[in-house]
Amino acid sequence: MPRVLIAGCGYLGQAVADLFVADAWEVEGWTMSAESAQKLSDKTYPVRSINISDADQVGAAKGNFDVVLDSASTRGGDVDLYRRIYLDGARNLLRRFNDARILFVSSTSVYAQRNGEEVSEKSSAEPAHESGEVLRKAEDLVLSNRGIVVRLGGIYGPGRSALLTKFLNGEAILDPEHDRFVNAIHRDDAASALEFLTARNESAGQIYNVVDNEPILQSECYRWLATKLNRPPPPVGRSTSKRKRGESNKRVSNGKLRALGWTPRYPNFAAGMKDSVLPSFDLKVA
Repeated sequence: MPRVLIAGCGYLGQAVADLFVADAWEVEGWTMSAESAQKLSDKTYPVRSINISDADQVGAAKGNFDVVLDSASTRGGDVDLYRRIYLDGARNLLRRFNDARILFVSSTSVYAQRNGEEVSEKSSAEPAHESGEVLRKAEDLVLSNRGIVVRLGGIYGPGRSALLTKFLNGEAILDPEHDRFVNAIHRDDAASALEFLTARNESAGQIYNVVDNEPILQSECYRWLATKLNRPPPPVGRSTSKRKRGESNKRVSNGKLRALGWTPRYPNFAAGMKDSVLPSFDLKVA
């Protein structure tokens, strides 16, 4: 029975773990805190409290795995936390599990294009913000060890959507002069992509974008929500919010991954929101 370590068994990691369990993999999960591990004590697989940024904790971990999924998240935080979790964490996992296949979960925020152009894995990824630079260093480290880098779009899913939360809280603004494309991925599709790539031995040393099929302007997201929820659209104005990973505007392509045979269950924003997210918020669709 193949063994997989989910190093970062959070919102995404749990969904991936469930897929591996269903496919008869032996699964182990790691979380940052003992409290988080305790909350997952009812899982059919063991979940341990191990901080991947701590070299001693990772080095002392028992057992070996065929695949290690580095899906840890800072959940915000400053550049130093990024460095510890993403860069130091990847280094510690690579050192401890040097015989395993490593999948590193990164972000499409490393693409800094600003003019709405389409970007692929061959496009330049030169982020103009420090957190993105840390991610790129972690990516290069993983790739140099024949690992796989997965650049995820913004994750949303049951109980989670930044755009919907802003809309419901009255924080959304339509800013025509600074509109931008949203590159998103439903959590369940992100999980299926990670499981899909695990099964492909030829994927070593590769980068894959994991987004849905149809980038959409942020203004269109808000207008869709307004129509479906039978509410007024957000006011028009100048957005003053600053994005943690920098300002960009691009259309990220998932063509490389789809060419291998992967298909998202939720191909666009409307499908994911209507069929999954809005019901999870107990919102009725017009």
